[in-house]
Amino acid sequence: MNWDAWMPLLIVLSSLLVGLVIFVLAEDRVKTRIWLNMAGALFKLVLVAIMLWGVFNGHHYETRLPFLPGLDLVLRADALSMLFVVLSSGLWLLTTVYAIGYLEGSPYRSRFFGFFSLCVTATVGVALAGNLITFLLFYELLTLATYPLIVHRGTEASRRAGRTYLVYTLAGGALLLIGTIWLYTLSGTLEFTARGFLSALDSSHHPALVMIFVLLIAGLGVKAALVPLHGWLPQAMVAPAPVSALLHAVAVVKAGAFGIVRVVYDVYGIEFSASLGVTLPLAMLAAVTIIYGSIRALFQDDLKRRLAFSTVSQVSYIVLGIAVVGPVATVGGLVHLVHQGVMKITLFFCAGNFAETLGIHKVSEMNGVGRRMPWTMAAFTIGALGMIGVPPLAGFITKWYLGLGALEAGQGWVIFVLVGSSLLNAGYFLPILYAAWFKAPADSWPAERSFGRHETALALLVPPVITALLVVAVGLLASTPFSPLHWARFITTLEYTP
Repeated sequence: MNWDAWMPLLIVLSSLLVGLVIFVLAEDRVKTRIWLNMAGALFKLVLVAIMLWGVFNGHHYETRLPFLPGLDLVLRADALSMLFVVLSSGLWLLTTVYAIGYLEGSPYRSRFFGFFSLCVTATVGVALAGNLITFLLFYELLTLATYPLIVHRGTEASRRAGRTYLVYTLAGGALLLIGTIWLYTLSGTLEFTARGFLSALDSSHHPALVMIFVLLIAGLGVKAALVPLHGWLPQAMVAPAPVSALLHAVAVVKAGAFGIVRVVYDVYGIEFSASLGVTLPLAMLAAVTIIYGSIRALFQDDLKRRLAFSTVSQVSYIVLGIAVVGPVATVGGLVHLVHQGVMKITLFFCAGNFAETLGIHKVSEMNGVGRRMPWTMAAFTIGALGMIGVPPLAGFITKWYLGLGALEAGQGWVIFVLVGSSLLNAGYFLPILYAAWFKAPADSWPAERSFGRHETALALLVPPVITALLVVAVGLLASTPFSPLHWARFITTLEYTP
């Protein structure tokens, strides 16, 4: 194999090998574990940057390994996969820094960081999968690698959340497997193809293709937290803050949403999907999820649960943008893959800081916290305003393109969903910001720790400050080359140009 053929595999192996080595490290080998984590994350990021430039300039990167008769394991870099790979690799580096600080002095760190690396390996494998069978294998590996992270604390609540997670995700994986096998029997191929590979099938197969579509979307919708398949996500908030950040911004829910994009565009094709009549029901399901998640978030006092229901709502913007059917709405949906990740990881980093530094876990405990932790609260404020859609932050760019795309496609009802969602976003975020900045603080903070002149440990403070700046930057610099918006336009041009 030449260099271009090795690149996708090397990107996957860069975190896999690190994880396997970390598993066997003794707990007291702290510096070695930190060095391996950081070296693996930086090496992956360098490889991703090289491949991103190559894809933009027309290079073809593909690793193909024999698997089953007529089916290879395929890792391939295209414009869509690189959007997800860059997000995963970049946020993995920041989450690694955060997790090192968060877990300092805690037990079982080698186990945690070993599975942490496997989780990122599976996520990158999902992104780079060149056919549905490769996607399925990494998708299931992601389920298995994430479970130990959810139950890491070993409490009864975490074990219960882990069991719920497995029930949901393994059932979803079974549906995805059934749909994949059925699809292969009809088409004889599972290769992802620009504008889909199913439109050439005889019309007599169309009822079966609709059923297969339902199976695939249901299987993927579990991880994407589509209503009513979202129940595992709020329960998983018992996991440590770095795991919550990984679940919501980098790995699990994004893998589900990304898979739905792949199915609609590279398995069925957007035009064929629309002709089968499956896109409008998908758009309506996404709209219901957006509103439902926002309403549930309004009534959560636990901060991480409020953020979890916010994720249920926000991730479905991606699905909505794809299902509206139109290039402008597609740009909005694809760019939100990145924007939601950056905004939500900021919020979970900050929530972890409040919990670790002051013992704050509930919204009702946040009065005056902005005076004690101004940098963390400023980052949280930027992330929250971005979620609401305040210009010129990242969330505004998403909602602008989704709204324009809905009007372009003649689906004006989507505007009411976006407006309603934004008002609900404001309803569950603005009271937090008001309490944190303007209400009098409690007489004494529980479990307060001293960090010298810093409000918290630097390893916990630097990552959310960086991601908050990214929330501002991707909004202000949206029109520049290599911005997420520019790349989403690039992908959409490829999908909609014959």
